[in-house]
Amino acid sequence: MTGQRSAEAPAEDPEDEGPEGLPPDDLSRLAELHGVATSYQPSADRTVPSSATALTLALAALGVDTSTPAAVAAALAARERELRERLLPPTVVCWSGAEPEALAALPTGTRLRIETEQGETRTDVGQLPPGVHRLTVTTPGGRTATSHLVVAPPRLPTPSGRSYGLLVQLYSLLSRRSWGMGDLGDLAELAAWAGRALGAGFVQVNPLHAAVPGAPTDPSPYRPSSRRFPDPVHLRIEDVPEFAYVEDRERVRRLLERAGRLREAVLEKSELIDRDAVWEAKREALELVREVPLGPGRRAAYVDFLAREGQALEDHATWCALAEAHGSDWQRWPAGLRDPRSPETDRARRELMDRVDFHCRLAWLTDTQLTAAQRAAREAGMPVGIVHDLAVGVHPGGADAWAQQEYFAAGMSVGAPPDAFNARGQDWGLPPWRPDRLAESGYEPYRRLLRALFRYAGALRIDHVMGLFRLWWVPQGQPPTEGTYVRYDAEAMLAVLVLEAARAGAVVIGEDLGTVEPGVRERLRARGVLGTSVLWFERDWDGDGRPLPPESWRADCLATATTHDLPSTAARLTGEHVELRDSLGLLTRPLEQERAEASADTGEWLALLSRLGLLRGTHGGRCDSEEEAEIQAVHRFLLRTPARMVGVWLPDGVGDRRPQNLPGTWDQYPNWRLPIADAEGRPVTLEELAGSARVWALAEVLRGERHE
Repeated sequence: MTGQRSAEAPAEDPEDEGPEGLPPDDLSRLAELHGVATSYQPSADRTVPSSATALTLALAALGVDTSTPAAVAAALAARERELRERLLPPTVVCWSGAEPEALAALPTGTRLRIETEQGETRTDVGQLPPGVHRLTVTTPGGRTATSHLVVAPPRLPTPSGRSYGLLVQLYSLLSRRSWGMGDLGDLAELAAWAGRALGAGFVQVNPLHAAVPGAPTDPSPYRPSSRRFPDPVHLRIEDVPEFAYVEDRERVRRLLERAGRLREAVLEKSELIDRDAVWEAKREALELVREVPLGPGRRAAYVDFLAREGQALEDHATWCALAEAHGSDWQRWPAGLRDPRSPETDRARRELMDRVDFHCRLAWLTDTQLTAAQRAAREAGMPVGIVHDLAVGVHPGGADAWAQQEYFAAGMSVGAPPDAFNARGQDWGLPPWRPDRLAESGYEPYRRLLRALFRYAGALRIDHVMGLFRLWWVPQGQPPTEGTYVRYDAEAMLAVLVLEAARAGAVVIGEDLGTVEPGVRERLRARGVLGTSVLWFERDWDGDGRPLPPESWRADCLATATTHDLPSTAARLTGEHVELRDSLGLLTRPLEQERAEASADTGEWLALLSRLGLLRGTHGGRCDSEEEAEIQAVHRFLLRTPARMVGVWLPDGVGDRRPQNLPGTWDQYPNWRLPIADAEGRPVTLEELAGSARVWALAEVLRGERHE
């Protein structure tokens, strides 16, 4: 989510709270037993108690009755009895080679029966294959219990060697073949070129999850309809084999002309990327494509895809078909259709089977091109390939929220508490998963989500990775200040993540910027999950606050100069990001004060770069400007750190000034709708990027620095 200065916040400890402002003892105890925090600490010296309203509403979303004091007392007694008497939690974690604590606590003589994913039956946990198995225990007294048993490797392998790669918002990367926004054909081309010509090890893109349809579409890739399935707007239509066999060539000609106009509008006329217009043209083309019969091999591949994806795909396609008829917010549909398992929905699915099949076909085509992009990256010599991005949640009116209602906390939204950077807190409008339902299911929806993404990802970036541990739940209709933290079983969430990533042979990168409670980064690192380090935030916060020298950086991270939520490096070096925020009325302090602080911040970094001898031209040559030399110096610095992965924001290669997203804005700024552009704001195509002397000079820095 929004990048912020890295700051540690102590974990909540209700025992440290004073007596004033606390909710009643029974309610506090009940909340704690359900993982609902009774306080939070926006800073090390300040503890803020959660309100009784926040606690009661969070507990209600977990199915706990707190309507009266008697109900609270009854719920507390029931929860204490449940925890006291249960033999096993719903999901048990077993890191390969270590006995689970839950089993060590069982009575002596308890018998185990394990039904593995592979269909075998075992009687002990030693040498179990990785997977999610079914565990049954029977005590000497005859009591029995069953649980899901997640067996995962102790940690993910450390990436071999160091690699550098490119970071790009795919929609912004237009080529001369794009239909008005970057697509999967462009991604494959970029990966093939960057791997073969530049020696890059990866390309990281924004989330490519399915968006909520309807005009205007929310352009943010972080508020998707579904994280489980990709968005067909990213398809390269010409790469769909059946497109070549469409019989109505006149319609094809008109569509290609229309695509050309969309492309020209962005590249030649400085118009914004119009996702809705692009999708309308592509949808029309895909309607023609589906009229072309699949060949025997393609038909077999499609049938295999349908069988593999099963109910999840049918639900997604059904939601898409129903959204065409009733709008894109399922909460406004006729009552019977709001339940994916109702007779009315079943009847509607049969009546709309043609449209359901259409949307299934789109999911298959997109999955195929995503797989092809990763294959192109690996064939180009990239050790990692495509790094995909997992958004923190989904739109409340979208497909996932409809199909998986039992797993979402009704009436709640994910956000962030008030802190030094945002006194009002944040509400991201994304419904959170219920930790209890996840555990009861053996984390099935989470597992299936990860498995789907890892099929075509060499690495996965997890947005707001702290959400594996806890999330700030905001009751709908309440301000973010009335929220509270709700904990997840981090051991189970991590075990499932490590299991699925290990099966895929993929790297995992956690976006751990912002407020991170103690111990989180250490636990992630222990399991082989890399962190994210952004240059401008890496200061000695426990000491003099000065820029952190390269040797003091952590090794287990992706190190970058900026992100999609932050100013480009050129804008930060010139101070233009301050002027932009001032022009939009976003500054909370006088302009001169903001300018002075930004200049001092940048000046300290440039002074360090100078002391280290990093401010110089390319090997054997000169930079065209002081700014270009400074951007190269920033990346030389990143290479001096021990970071295992170094990411280059692709727009930095051509001096782009504009951020792709400006947090705190909506209509005031064209978030998620800008093409990559040069320092003058002129859009730059993929072909021009590949021929840019400035891009090649920066790549030479990244390739040659390690040989000096």
